[in-house]
Amino acid sequence: MLKIAYHPIYNHPLPKGHRFPMAKYELLPEQLLYEGTCTCQNFFKPIRMLDVAPILKVHDPVYFYDLLNLTLSQRAARKIGFPLSEMLIEREIIIADGTIKASKYALKYGVAMNVAGGTHHAYSNRGEAFCMFNDQAVGARYLLNEKLAEKVLIVDLDVHQGNGTAEIFQNDPAVFTFSMHGKGNYPFVKEQSDLDIPLENDTDDDTYLKVLKSTLPKLIEEQKPDFIYYLSGVDVVASDKLGKLAMTIDGCKERDRFVLQTCKDRAIPVMCSMGGGYSPDIKTIVDAHANTFRLAQDIFF
Repeated sequence: MLKIAYHPIYNHPLPKGHRFPMAKYELLPEQLLYEGTCTCQNFFKPIRMLDVAPILKVHDPVYFYDLLNLTLSQRAARKIGFPLSEMLIEREIIIADGTIKASKYALKYGVAMNVAGGTHHAYSNRGEAFCMFNDQAVGARYLLNEKLAEKVLIVDLDVHQGNGTAEIFQNDPAVFTFSMHGKGNYPFVKEQSDLDIPLENDTDDDTYLKVLKSTLPKLIEEQKPDFIYYLSGVDVVASDKLGKLAMTIDGCKERDRFVLQTCKDRAIPVMCSMGGGYSPDIKTIVDAHANTFRLAQDIFF
């Protein structure tokens, strides 16, 4: 059964006019239920961790407790881009719990999802660009520490480089970081992933998919991961306000199909976090994200 982490706290209230499309976290599960892709049994509710040790295995304790106690400097808070509050920090802890639990479900069923997450701009000691705790980094470290995986591959196909993820695992041979992203897009000073593929502005479906399909199978063959994290940001589509690429919704769907089918064919468990999406019409964002869930159901179940 496809298991999906979702909690109502994901849809966090923001000031009117804020550019982050928070409503997608409520609309996406509603759409999946409405169309019959999922039932209530597919969803599980993550919790606020009583033991935050998994987060502290990735993030600096000073940074973590500055967030928890709302004592982060104004400059550091501005880089995150959300008004900090107790509820927001609780939300971030719950998202990380969702990714850990989804990772364990992926080991059981082959695939699992988190409606939120993909917070790849969170560094070990700071946050930026709407990211505070790096959920997939927390999940990867948890699996390794618990001896549930020996080699993890992070496939980051959000349009923005996974700079925080690259920094966290820069000296860790047990985690291979692969980021395929817009060359001329945020972050403007990139970190060094184990493999970075920068794409030119206006990259179309054919070019994108050719690069991905020639890269991912070879990478899996070389690295031999026993677990994959997939960051399936939909900010690669042409309508995205922050994207700068020229992909269609169908091209984005084919990207997801290829990644998920590749994992299925090789019997490698995969956990998916949704990542970014900033198209002006929220229906476009929700539909593009929903495709990832539809494909997971079709391919694995």
